Amino acid sequence: MSKPVILCIDDEPTILDSLKIQLKKALGDDYLIETAEGGEDALELLAELQADGYEVAVVICDYLMPSIRGDELLKRIHELSPKTLKIMLTGQADVEAVGNAINSAKLYRYISKPWHADDISLTVKEAVNSYLQEKKLTQQNAQLQHMNQELEQLNQKQAVLIAQLHENESRLTQFLEAMPVGVAVVDAEGKLYYANQRAQELLGRGVAPAVTYEQFAQVYQIYVAGTNQLYPTENLPKVRALRGDSATADDLEIHRGNKTIPIEVWATPIYDAKGNVVYAIAAFQDITERKKAEAERQKFIEELFELNCNLELALEAESQLTEAARRFVPNEFLSILGHKSIVDVNLGDQVQKEMSVLFSDIRDFTTLSESMTPQENFKFINAYLSRMEPTIIEHQGFIDKYIGDGIMALFDGSADDAVNAGISMLKRLTKYNQNRVKSGYVPIQIGIGINTGSLMLGTVGGQNRMDGTVISDAVNLASRLESLTKIYRVSMLITHHTLARLPDPTQYNIRFIDQVKVKGKSKAVAIFEVFDGDEPQIKEGKLATLKRFEEGLFFYYQRSIRNAAKQFEEVLSHNPKDKVAQIYLDRCQSEDAKSSPLSIG
Repeated sequence: MSKPVILCIDDEPTILDSLKIQLKKALGDDYLIETAEGGEDALELLAELQADGYEVAVVICDYLMPSIRGDELLKRIHELSPKTLKIMLTGQADVEAVGNAINSAKLYRYISKPWHADDISLTVKEAVNSYLQEKKLTQQNAQLQHMNQELEQLNQKQAVLIAQLHENESRLTQFLEAMPVGVAVVDAEGKLYYANQRAQELLGRGVAPAVTYEQFAQVYQIYVAGTNQLYPTENLPKVRALRGDSATADDLEIHRGNKTIPIEVWATPIYDAKGNVVYAIAAFQDITERKKAEAERQKFIEELFELNCNLELALEAESQLTEAARRFVPNEFLSILGHKSIVDVNLGDQVQKEMSVLFSDIRDFTTLSESMTPQENFKFINAYLSRMEPTIIEHQGFIDKYIGDGIMALFDGSADDAVNAGISMLKRLTKYNQNRVKSGYVPIQIGIGINTGSLMLGTVGGQNRMDGTVISDAVNLASRLESLTKIYRVSMLITHHTLARLPDPTQYNIRFIDQVKVKGKSKAVAIFEVFDGDEPQIKEGKLATLKRFEEGLFFYYQRSIRNAAKQFEEVLSHNPKDKVAQIYLDRCQSEDAKSSPLSIG
């Protein structure tokens, strides 16, 4: 006899390997564990196993797979192998998907991913036991059905047998005595006519012909299962058979002193040649072992349900803790370090990546905060930061840390993400300021600096307290760049490193601002203003004078100071609010105007 098969289905080979190892460890060599990578492979493998005569006892299937969803696959498997028990693994399934699997595929259980090893092992063991028990019960029922078929055949011949009763009585008695179950025959008046040896053993006494069907339950101590109530006469299978019904019941008990025997009864009417019921024959058997198995199974299911409920509560608590931890350590930070959970992080974990770094800060926050109470300060900062955070997340970035009113954000993807996040922050700030003005508060201004480069991301600290951090000149330069927005009176500056990594810089409104030197570095850094997030009138003014502004920069760096000054004067005549043009005009008018880069510390 071939081993029962447990079929595991997932589109991730690593998950299948892990699942197979766990099940092998839990179940030993008594079961054949097969795996399939996806729905189509699973259906082909199922067909091969069935063709080779294998019984697929349990299917464990993932919900989210590329070709066929888990609930649909289980439905198709149910059509091919309806007795196979189905377990669905899910991380993102909704209630509708689980309900669909339960209704269409008779889902046995679903387990959340990631699963607990003990939970899935216990669930599969219970499923296999349930499958084998169901198989055993099915075989028993098949035997009983076969016996019923024999009894029905007997009924068909009963008319002839009654006519030949005397000459065939001995043969019939031998036949009935050989039956492995108790057999009793009652006449049309409900009196016990015959009981084989097995029936007398179960009933505890022989035939009592004078007992009527109304007295039968009392005399033979037949009760409703689990009670001290005599079984209702009208519901006795033999009485129902005398009314012409083929009846079955498994809720009867025979009480014999301190012993209780649960029985199952099948009763069939026997007709004469005119179609009148002249006898009823009843077959019954002791189902103590079956009832015990069912009770143990029910108890096991209840214990498993309680365990599952406790596990779900534990998982919910763990999920809440994980969600709380995510607020302090972003999932993106863990992912870059190659970890799935904060508990996996160790002191000194680090990785080198090229990323874009964004710094932002509120202008003159110290002066603004002095006019507020501590409670108002926190309320204001949280109101501001809660509006900026979603913008960064929407553009595939994550916040590394808050520095008072300042934000440091990292972008692991394209430099476009960081630049678009900065533009969105400025646009969202405009809407926020409109609400502040309506409420009687002064509007606020922010500066944003963005740089792109290689950096080290990891953990620093001690054994009892550590923090995630980013170390790199690229980070320092982004911070310094944000400070320069105050000098040039612009909202957003990027370096030439970020500009070079934009797939299509022409989709932004960008202009060159200056060359600066970072303290301790010999090479100058070109900085550019991105003014897509400026208020409409300021943005239009910069666009209208962009050509003259660029010509002024050309003359300035060619040391043609007078021509440069003339161009900047033209810019300011059309756009007086252009602070950068004013800075360059002041440089031109200064006697010691130089083209050397501005140094920043």
